[in-house]
Amino acid sequence: MSIAHESAASQGPLIYRQALITRLTHWTWAVCLFFLLLSGLQIFNAHPTLYIGNQSGFGFDNAVLSMRAVDTPNGPEGRTNILGHEFNTTGVFGVSGSADNPSYRGIPAALTIPSYRDLGTGRVVHFFFAWLLVATLIVWLMASLANGHLRRDLAPTRNDLENFPHDVKEHVRFRFHHGKSYNVLQKLAYCVVLFVLFPLIIATGLTMSPGIDAGFPWLVEIFGGRQTARTLHFLAMFLLVLFFFVHVMMVLLAGPINELRSMITGWYRTSPDKVANEGKKP
Repeated sequence: MSIAHESAASQGPLIYRQALITRLTHWTWAVCLFFLLLSGLQIFNAHPTLYIGNQSGFGFDNAVLSMRAVDTPNGPEGRTNILGHEFNTTGVFGVSGSADNPSYRGIPAALTIPSYRDLGTGRVVHFFFAWLLVATLIVWLMASLANGHLRRDLAPTRNDLENFPHDVKEHVRFRFHHGKSYNVLQKLAYCVVLFVLFPLIIATGLTMSPGIDAGFPWLVEIFGGRQTARTLHFLAMFLLVLFFFVHVMMVLLAGPINELRSMITGWYRTSPDKVANEGKKP
């Protein structure tokens, strides 16, 4: 299907779609999120339980997710509890590794940086890429305001919103059109990531810092406690991972060569019919 879409798109003209700053920040975010995810799971492994509220521990009944190992007559088992519902997750969460050499940890070694238990290194890696993500976001925002990218390419227009049902139907049918601008689903998805998930994951990350809490105690109040902030931080991470998989799937279905060329060189091959009808209602 992607070959057919790429063939159709190749009939149209090449346009310069992605500015250099857009491409640089895109790939910087991709690298940052990779290291933030795996180092974040290393930090999570230090206490693989999420709570709602200000406090946590054995004396509180406010956990919403937990991963643990349980000794049974058949050997150790991994148990994951989500909102009071417990699942056997042996081999993935709680207990991983081989039967002869089980590893008692919430997240398996293959999904953490470092792969071995090292909270200190995990925190160093996590904080480095967290601040790099923040700096890149600021640079992108300033550049996008200056060059009009934010207003021109990301802000949904009235016509975009009117075409929303049509675009949903086209995507459900795997009919992808190569226009010179983003479609409304892309615009909405990118806006949610850039202006909801990124700020949320940054703010909740800052809320978990005792030093930041001392200077800005209202952050804890906004999120209803440091433990709630930690849970929201984890949830935002999960949603970003979900976005990543959907994003990659859309790239593969819409024509990976054209999409990757656009984000590497800036040049994008459009569909002739889409260029001719750009901005018109279907």
